[in-house]
Amino acid sequence: MRIVPKVAAMQKLARRWKRAGVKIGFVPTMGYLHAGHLSLVREARQRVGKKGVVVVSIYVNPTQFAPTEDLAQYPRDLKRDLKMCHAVGVDIVFTPSDTEMYPGRQNRKSEIGNRKSFSTYVVEENLGRGMEGAARPVHFCGVTTVVAKLFNLVLPDVSVFGQKDFQQAAIIKRMVSDLNFPVQIIVAPTHREPDGLAMSSRNKYLDVEQRAQAVILFHALQAAKNAVVKKSLSAAKLKEDLRRFITAAPLARLDYIEFFDPETLLPVAQVKRGAHMALAVYFGKTRLIDNAQL
Repeated sequence: MRIVPKVAAMQKLARRWKRAGVKIGFVPTMGYLHAGHLSLVREARQRVGKKGVVVVSIYVNPTQFAPTEDLAQYPRDLKRDLKMCHAVGVDIVFTPSDTEMYPGRQNRKSEIGNRKSFSTYVVEENLGRGMEGAARPVHFCGVTTVVAKLFNLVLPDVSVFGQKDFQQAAIIKRMVSDLNFPVQIIVAPTHREPDGLAMSSRNKYLDVEQRAQAVILFHALQAAKNAVVKKSLSAAKLKEDLRRFITAAPLARLDYIEFFDPETLLPVAQVKRGAHMALAVYFGKTRLIDNAQL
């Protein structure tokens, strides 16, 4: 396994592989890896085969965090991450710095009028309006920008994302289609703890009591699935029922529940089998998300 910290070196390797006809599988991450990330790596390996290469990027992307969010506190442990990558057969770990990825960037306001600063962003204007886009207005602009940059550096044939970030995956698929990136996007199933909690790097923030109650997200998804097995229901009524269900957990603070069409991400007034549900819940300062098809 090789560690590549420089943009130029990563791009040089990718171009060499392309010339040689080597298939490239790519898993972009922000590090602090867990079993869910490793399942994405295994999926990438399966897609490119033993003769292909699998690249994992580990980069906590600052442009997808608002000033009030947890960029500084986001968990990091590169030594641990590298051991995990090595154990599952990753070929390249790309570990760029902020100055490599965003040369000259300080913040969006300081960039105005500064020719030497980073000032180009990729914006998807439709699928990112609701849910996470409404709750975190700068988030998806940062995601699409960094993923576009990573695709240009790694030149993957296939890239694997997790279904836990369903809206993000949908936006990346739209960006790839709209901007003609020659990469296949694979969305792999959400990896869960034995009690159903979706695996997330942010789970580390939870104390013992919060962790015990955080499973309410999974239970809410299961309750919604059971509710629509035989008939469609009013989205407003089901939201209210689930709000009471979730907030019965004393430490849970609901951010949103949404029911939507899985293709357009537009909200639905009536919820029936085949609709998608997403929710976000705070436990203290820790914000967890989850989703499922009903």
